[in-house]
Amino acid sequence: MITALLLLAAAEPSAAAPAIAPAIAARVDRILTRTPVIDGHNDLPWEIREHGDAKPEAVPLAQGTAALPYPMQTDIPRLRKGHVGAQFWSVWIPADTTGPAAVETTLEEIDIVRRMVAANPSTFELATTAADVRRIQKAGRIASLIGVEGGHQIDGRLSVLRQYRALGVGYMTLTHGKSLAWADSSTDAPRANGLSAFGRQVVTEMNRIGMIVDLAHVSDATMRAALAVTIAPVIASHSSARALADAPRNIPDDLLAAIGINGGVVMVNCYPAFLSTQWRAWDQARSAYAKSVGVPGNAYGNKAAGPLIAWDAAHPEPRVTSATVADHVDHIAKVAGVDHVGLGGDFDGIQGTGPADMKGVDGYPTLFAELVRRGWSDADLAKLAGGNILRVMERVEAVAKGMAGTPVNDATDIASR
Repeated sequence: MITALLLLAAAEPSAAAPAIAPAIAARVDRILTRTPVIDGHNDLPWEIREHGDAKPEAVPLAQGTAALPYPMQTDIPRLRKGHVGAQFWSVWIPADTTGPAAVETTLEEIDIVRRMVAANPSTFELATTAADVRRIQKAGRIASLIGVEGGHQIDGRLSVLRQYRALGVGYMTLTHGKSLAWADSSTDAPRANGLSAFGRQVVTEMNRIGMIVDLAHVSDATMRAALAVTIAPVIASHSSARALADAPRNIPDDLLAAIGINGGVVMVNCYPAFLSTQWRAWDQARSAYAKSVGVPGNAYGNKAAGPLIAWDAAHPEPRVTSATVADHVDHIAKVAGVDHVGLGGDFDGIQGTGPADMKGVDGYPTLFAELVRRGWSDADLAKLAGGNILRVMERVEAVAKGMAGTPVNDATDIASR
């Protein structure tokens, strides 16, 4: 999640992309109707909190949000157009919200998800297992899963972790943007040098209770440590390939291969800063200029301050498209294996940005059309869409079943938080 004003540009439909050949469009529609997209990460709950007064019942998700002052990248028409059949909703909170307040805020975010689902019963249904996802998709609804986006949200208590699982949380990202005493972030100085003893207990307890370990945001050292501890497959819910875009949040080839060996899935992100080194450099220069003139640098398009609009005109944004996303998908499939790549767009957590032809969750067919043009088979596209993450879920569930006799761990890490 990247908190910021949501942009008017977020409402731009992915239909602005070049026309897809009818035969390719029909093939993509057939594939995604049979195997809908399971998106690993979406920050709509926080956008509802920030721009919907934390009242999902009042947000016109069924009608679409384009007319709102802060249009969203996700609503029901866009989900349907994108052939999204299951969505992990992130219950992100800021990394500097810690202690009991972190738990309280996380519970409020879980409540937003559950209320959003209840307010749209003909579209959404809560899911906690792979079997749930398959059943809900077969009924024509969208399976709603939950992911906690940062280990700070358990406040150093495994009891809190277990209660999140009881409330339906399917995965937890070990860190967000700040390092913890027990796990290091990719975008902060290390504190644990990978995982502390408590951090290893967190991973083991997640295995025991059937919660997926998410390695998005964590440092390379933490990723290696978690892979050494876990006996269940992991995910990176919204990450891309560092070989193609040199961002700390992306995953180097050796760890892509290790996740493949683990049986996990790397779910490709749609934030341009994680897709393109050129876009990332442009955005860093843009942010530096914004700081120098005293205006916010986290708004784009006509939501930007006047000086930034002028800067943008003089410094055109590097073009990032669905082909750029496809490059990352191709690379991860080559390095980790086609069984170990998925999709986690991070929509509504990327400041309204995105590839030029994928500005929201409705853009997935455009990506699949690009992959068809590159020679991907129907079977491999089905794995990418949802087959791979369903396999991970089923294996995580099997590991938890096998650990059913393992005693509950009451460890805490409160003193060092």
